[in-house]
Amino acid sequence: MSGKSDSLSVTPLNSQHRALGALMAPFGGWEMPIQYEGIIAEHRWCREQAALFDICHMGEFLFKGDIPASGLEELFTFSVAAIPVGRSKYGFLLNEQGGIIDDLIVFRFAEQEAMIVVNAATAPHDFQVIRSRLHGGSLVNISAATAKLDLQGPESRGVLTTICGDQIAQLPYFRFVALDLLGVPAVVSRTGYTGELGYEIFLPAAKVAELWQLLLADPRVKPAGLGARDLLRLEVGYSLYSSDLDQQTTPLEAGLEAFVNFDKNFVGKAALLQQQAAGVARRKIAFTVNSRRAPRHGYQIQADGRTIGEVTSGVFSPMLGCGIGLGYVESAHAALGTALTVCQERVSLEATVCSLPFYSGGSLRN
Repeated sequence: MSGKSDSLSVTPLNSQHRALGALMAPFGGWEMPIQYEGIIAEHRWCREQAALFDICHMGEFLFKGDIPASGLEELFTFSVAAIPVGRSKYGFLLNEQGGIIDDLIVFRFAEQEAMIVVNAATAPHDFQVIRSRLHGGSLVNISAATAKLDLQGPESRGVLTTICGDQIAQLPYFRFVALDLLGVPAVVSRTGYTGELGYEIFLPAAKVAELWQLLLADPRVKPAGLGARDLLRLEVGYSLYSSDLDQQTTPLEAGLEAFVNFDKNFVGKAALLQQQAAGVARRKIAFTVNSRRAPRHGYQIQADGRTIGEVTSGVFSPMLGCGIGLGYVESAHAALGTALTVCQERVSLEATVCSLPFYSGGSLRN
């Protein structure tokens, strides 16, 4: 799936992006398209039509074997064995301290087969950690052979139905179907990272350029880069690993305990239970600012004249018409409606803690 360009890995679509005039930049060790027409235009197209994203940099691991007996069941904060065949589930791979090694999705292919989809920059380490904790079954890193496209937006169902048939039209959220696409085996999943109706398509890397061109031939589809993807995900409050989540942050601090099943055993559970009993000292918050200025990663968050945390993600939201952000603050200042100041050097923005999602008008559940 990858090659090398100035020491950066590249996806099989690198030449396609360059032909389209994309602005390319490093991201997680990969050279990726940041924008084509422009971030705001691509954001709007995804909210109104269908945007196509190259996500071939993501990592995929294929597990085969007895899920409980192999130790796979104790690896994640959710039960893999409880995922019905044909469905997927989101959760975390934790360290012993309860810190997030990665957030990921597991797809249950069969009774004794599952695909683990992880973030690009963490994929090599994730594979080592998972393999070291298994005591049965087989784990194969299929990232190099696997490509992934995301088609997101209210028109995505109509676009894919013309290519894949009516089985796509009937696909519920967080379910997937295996099918033949362009003469090769593929998986189409109704998942995504934008808050819009959308699909993730996994197929052999050798066929991804053909699929990319086929999808872009539809007038409802335009390419979108990681700039628009970041803006879209932040408007709906999704966390980004290495910005909003990391190995020093627990799911409880991140407000993502809904994705932790305390009724099962998993690495890091004892640490989370201890933190839960003691109380969380800091929490992730969402906030809006009273201007069109974008709060940026690393900006200080202040209250009562002192620094109480910092911004981890921030953008100007076209849907809200103001700056929005995520960050971590002392728990005493995390209540909804709390007034804060976000500042950096000569920038000072008045902010208010709000609930998520920032934007809830997407087509995700359509």
